[in-house]
Amino acid sequence: MALRLPGQGGARLQTGLDTLDYELAGEMASSLGRAGDRVVAALAALAAHEERDAQRAVLLKTAAEAVHAYFIQRELIGLRRHHDAIADYAIPGEVLARLGAS
Repeated sequence: MALRLPGQGGARLQTGLDTLDYELAGEMASSLGRAGDRVVAALAALAAHEERDAQRAVLLKTAAEAVHAYFIQRELIGLRRHHDAIADYAIPGEVLARLGAS
């Protein structure tokens, strides 16, 4: 049984660079997924803590750092506009304000 890579339509990879590009694309997608998971976890922790205290400030900072890292990861793979990500993850304005966004 021959192994066919997704999206190749049955065509063989022609060079080692094709294989490398395929592996790099997979790693970029995986890394972006992990960064997204960190955003989800940080935003959930922030949403669960309703009191305005020092702990919330720490959670807000953690969420802002996770979102910032996620945005950087998106930009590294060529996704420059973050409007969809902001809507998909329901990133609150208080987190975006910590990033300097409006």
